Amino acid sequence: MKKRYTEEQIIRAIKQHEAGTKVDDICREMGISTGTFYNWRSKYAGLEVNEAKRLKALEAENNKLKRLLAEKLLEVEGMKDVLFKKVVKPSDRKRIASHLIELFNLSERVACQLSSVSRTAFRYRPRKKADTVIRERLRALAAEYPRYGYLMLHGLLRAEGLVKNKKQTYRIYTEESLQVRTKKRKKIQRPRLPMEVPSTLNQRWSMDFVCDQLANGRRFRTLNVVDDYSREMVGQLVCVSISGRQVARFLSHLIEMREKPNSIVCDNGTEFTSKAMFFWSKESHVKLSFIQPGKPTQNAFVESLNGKFRNECLNQHWFRTMEEARYEIDKWREHYNHVRPHSSLNYLSPVEFAKRAA
Repeated sequence: MKKRYTEEQIIRAIKQHEAGTKVDDICREMGISTGTFYNWRSKYAGLEVNEAKRLKALEAENNKLKRLLAEKLLEVEGMKDVLFKKVVKPSDRKRIASHLIELFNLSERVACQLSSVSRTAFRYRPRKKADTVIRERLRALAAEYPRYGYLMLHGLLRAEGLVKNKKQTYRIYTEESLQVRTKKRKKIQRPRLPMEVPSTLNQRWSMDFVCDQLANGRRFRTLNVVDDYSREMVGQLVCVSISGRQVARFLSHLIEMREKPNSIVCDNGTEFTSKAMFFWSKESHVKLSFIQPGKPTQNAFVESLNGKFRNECLNQHWFRTMEEARYEIDKWREHYNHVRPHSSLNYLSPVEFAKRAA
């Protein structure tokens, strides 16, 4: 039995009834019930075919507008429900889209449009990377060296052959919340002159003092000597008080262990300007290059080393005795020379850089 009739067929049936044909005969011929016929008559009576088509088109358009209005109202309700949520990351936007689909029965296309996320990104499921070993090692290194940033830790991981790309290290570093907070000193921005960097090992050394105190308040000093080319810490002298003669003897000892430098940069402290240092310089034929008073930037290599030494060693320990202080300082020097990556050396350790340079 035919289930659908065109407007022409319906209007022709109504006109047959108006011409005198019985309703039962029309219903039997078309295979419909009398109720259907009377519904047709109440809707299409007095209309021509073109008017009936226009009425049907208007009804379809009206239904479409109602459906669109309902969808828009539903979208507005959905947006009201998620307006309080902070949406920044793509993962947050994907979560909002899923919320709209589940709670308001919106389509995936509409939910993605409202949450400003592409359907490709919404359907993407990240693959878990096998970085468990790297993650555990990074946490261990961060606990062992709490003042290292991610680039320093990346240098250590790269030396162990665990990573190659620093972006991977940074991702895990931030996911584990290992960021080091540093308070930078406010200072006037001034143009900096480029430092003259030596071209070979033992061409130029730098030296300077760092002061600290024991747990009982007793102060001690550390003399740091660094090779400006390889950034290697040539030696450290730790003592309660250090005179010019002690500095001269210590430098002679370092020269016996290594090659003699052409010059040594230092400030104008009394130990460096003493007669003992003057005669030592003449006898050993090593030039002492004194910086201008009040300009420590002219001795930047050892000043930079002093900052790292204080931040990573002195500030991390509470020394009770001089023996303990010497032990921890010697331990840090070995780590600095052989393990610690240096940003100016392409994140190689000073000893490794010196080997490659040789």
